[in-house]
Amino acid sequence: MDVNTQPAPPTSTPTDGLADLVEAIASTRDKQAFAQLFQHFAPRIKGYLIRQGCDGGQAEELAQEALLVVWRKAETFDRRQSAVSTWLFTIARNKRIDAIRRLRRPELDPEDPALQPSAPAQADEVLQAAQSADRLRLALATLPADQRQLLDLAFFQDKSHSDIAEETGLPLGTVKSRIRLAMQRIRKIIEGQ
Repeated sequence: MDVNTQPAPPTSTPTDGLADLVEAIASTRDKQAFAQLFQHFAPRIKGYLIRQGCDGGQAEELAQEALLVVWRKAETFDRRQSAVSTWLFTIARNKRIDAIRRLRRPELDPEDPALQPSAPAQADEVLQAAQSADRLRLALATLPADQRQLLDLAFFQDKSHSDIAEETGLPLGTVKSRIRLAMQRIRKIIEGQ
């Protein structure tokens, strides 16, 4: 080997040509460069996405979305940081992750009736509810203490009749009859007003 021989100048690699295409898209929105890039990468990205678990239709759609990002954001590519293929496959992977997230957490429809606030109560309804609450309070005040206590346990503390019987030491039948009598008395007082 001759010592005076100069090393051969570096030849351009196929990846340099791909990077040139992306830079042409970035600088002049070169449609031919985009078409070449699309022809080269679309089937490869689709195959990659199918291997990642996408069905054919979804893989094709995500590949097109990934390549659309190249058209829109080609100026963000830097050949010193990564190869075009690395950049594109990363975009495709991120598109797949976004698609999975959308499936897990679908977007909410703001027009869904379940998400609409309730209509504000009318003034007469509010007044009527307040008057009913006052009548109920007055009716409860007229009950004997033992009946009031049982109603409190049954309706405000949400305890079953058997739990009330156990807690108060009263027979279950007595608990039921006192609650029934208290309800009848309250109904008569409220309806009589």
